[in-house]
Amino acid sequence: MKLAKTVPILYSASVTRSLAYYVDVLGFDNKWEWENPPTFGGVVKNDVEIFFCLDGQGHPETWIYLIIDDVDAYYETIKAKGALVVSPPESMPWNMREMFVNDPDGHIIRIGHRIECHPIP
Repeated sequence: MKLAKTVPILYSASVTRSLAYYVDVLGFDNKWEWENPPTFGGVVKNDVEIFFCLDGQGHPETWIYLIIDDVDAYYETIKAKGALVVSPPESMPWNMREMFVNDPDGHIIRIGHRIECHPIP
């Protein structure tokens, strides 16, 4: 078996609102919608896709992790657009620099980039 990719499906109280937040605030692209008003939809950025579902799939407050190239620059960009930032970037002992952002449905998006490994004495 060869896995091609994983696509999280997040619960959404309003797919329209979710798509707008991920595109306009978080910088995702290529939104698509199913039905009118939408009950299912998705966004994409490079090889990362996220789906949103109005009924029956996912739960509020799901966590997802996005690994990017520069969390500090991304933080400044999305903060200026009104992102729901829970905590700004911080270097963690597990060799990641990370921040936490909420979306309108209370999902927690943990975003980070790898940092140099420093052995613990």
